[in-house]
Order: sequence, then C-alpha cells, then structure tokens
Amino acid sequence: MKKRMAALMVAMTMAASLTACAGGESKTDTSAPTTAAQEADKTEAENTESEEAAPAKDASEFKVGLITDVGGVNDGSFNQSAWEGLQRAADELGIEANYLESSTDADYVPNIETFVDEEYDLIISVGYMLADATRQAAEANPDCRFAIIDDATIDLDNVTCLMFRQEQASYLVGYVAGLMTETDNIGVVIGMTNDTMNLFGYGYCAGALDANENITIQQFNANSFSDPATGKTNAGTAITNGADIVFHAAGATGLGVIEACQEAGVYAIGVDSDQSSIAPNTVITSAMKRVDNAVFDTVESLVNGTLESGVHTYDLSAGGVDIAPSQDLLPDDVKAAVEDVKAKIISGEIVVPASKEEFEAAYGDVYQLD
Repeated sequence: MKKRMAALMVAMTMAASLTACAGGESKTDTSAPTTAAQEADKTEAENTESEEAAPAKDASEFKVGLITDVGGVNDGSFNQSAWEGLQRAADELGIEANYLESSTDADYVPNIETFVDEEYDLIISVGYMLADATRQAAEANPDCRFAIIDDATIDLDNVTCLMFRQEQASYLVGYVAGLMTETDNIGVVIGMTNDTMNLFGYGYCAGALDANENITIQQFNANSFSDPATGKTNAGTAITNGADIVFHAAGATGLGVIEACQEAGVYAIGVDSDQSSIAPNTVITSAMKRVDNAVFDTVESLVNGTLESGVHTYDLSAGGVDIAPSQDLLPDDVKAAVEDVKAKIISGEIVVPASKEEFEAAYGDVYQLD
C-alpha cells in the first residue's frame, strides 16, 4: 500500500511538472518576433498620435507685416487696398498685423529686415519695385514666408507671387471711356513704363478702340508713383489738348490726375480701388485690382497651413479684377454694355491683349509707351 501511494505521488509530481513546462512553451511559441518594419510602424503611429495631440498654432500667434512702396499706405490705391486686406485678416482671423512705409526705395531692405528680425510669419511686399529686396531677404531667410504683389520673377519655395490680370479691368474702363467721351479724345497717365504697367495701357487702349474706333488716346508716363504734381500736370496737358476723360494707373501720382480733372470739370477714371470717394462727381469709375482680397486669401492660407509658393493669378472670372461697383455716373446703356463685354472676356470671346505683340497684332502701334 505504501509503495502504491509513493508511486502515485511521484506520478502526480511529474504531471504537474510537465503541465508547467507545456504552459511555458505555449506562451513563448505564440509570441512572434517583432520585425524592423513593425517597429517602424509602431514608432510612426506613436509620432502621429503625438502630432495629433499637439495643439495647432492659434491664429492670434501669427504676425504678418506689410511693406509699402513709395506711394505709402494712404495712396488711395494698391498700397491702401493691400493694407485694408490685411486689416480685414486681423479683424476676421485674429492675426497680428502691422505695416512699414517706404519713403524711398532705400527703405525697402531695412523695412523687410525689421520684420525678419522681429520673426514675422509672413512679410508682404507691395509692388514689383520691392522684388530685388524681397528676393534677397527670402534667399537669406528660407524659414520666413514672403509674398509679393505684381511680381512673378521670384522662384523660391518661401515666396508667393500675387499677380492680377489688370489688362482685363483696364479694358472695361477703356470701354466706358470710349462710350462716354463727347470729344472722341481721352487720356491715360501711367506711373512707369515696364511690362507690368504697360498691361494697364494695353487694356485701356484696346477697350476704348473697341468701343469707339474714332477715338484719340493721349498717353503720358509720369515716371513716379508718388508725385501728384506731375500727375496733375500730365492730366492738365491732356485736358488742354481736348481730352474729356483721363485714366490713371499711377498710385499716389494719380491723385494729381483726379484733382486736375475735378478742377477742369471733366471725368477721371481711378485704379486699383474704388476711387469715387475721392471726387464723387469726377471719378466716373475705376479699374479695380482686388489686392485686398489677394492679401486676405494669402493670410488665411497661412493660418490654415495651406499657403503655397509660386505664382497665384487673379483674373476677372475669379473676381480678382473688375470695374468699380460705384456706377452712379454711368448711364444704364453703358452699364449694360460693360456687363456684356465682361461676360465675353470671361467666356473667352474677347481676348484682352497682354503683351506688345498681342496689342499690335490687333490694333497696330497705337500704344506709344512701351
């Protein structure tokens, strides 16, 4: 009996031992070894989880600075329009907005450097005259974002170029001038002659000629965007020589054009923004370039993390350019005619010339400032 009990105890001990070993082997066998790919996936998932958990940068933490050209922030034109767009971004998005005015071209570099030193998230240069200074700063500061209006020559990953089909808006106001003139004689004053500014001239002359083939177009280059006295002199010359409507594309210089027209009792056409408020009985319309919308869109993209470099072009179909909404001085038939040609431009039926070659192919050598 004692032998049987001893044998039974030995058997039970061996069974327990085998069960324990079997359990250990089962646990080891069912855990497959972790591969390098699995470890990488795990690390990536943990990093993604961490990024998602990290709070996004609040809009109020973004600082955006605007650098004007020599026309200044109160030029009643594209500098002012740009600042209005940035102010709207501050009001609606909550970003911090500031500007620095450039009295001369010597101010461009130090003004940009000021915002760079103060670690602004985006620096907006107003006008092609700031192109060299903007390119220099962007190359030296690749981690800073820049945008420039009216220049498409900077091909850098941290620069956004905001361009406009200003020839389309100028065509519309030229069409108005061609229909409204009583002397078949109109004028145009531009701030400078170059590829960008000549687009205003091509559009204006093309629109005027399409509306009135018998028209005479007097053309002046003020060679400045900040000289109202010269603008007034140019417009005065045009008026003396029979013009009863004068268009300007000259920034602050154009304020002198409007003043001359007001004093002479003839019509003026503004540019970039709706300039009717400057002289409500004189400014018949304006060729609007919606710099304000472009600036707002750019800042909004910055805040949303979707801002891209390269050239962004605003045209008539996208509302980037247009004729001014203030049209109290326009007869109904003129308004209707403008809406008709606007639709034809958008559809492609009317192609507004955007180069000297295109203009001369359609109208000859009428435009004299290129």
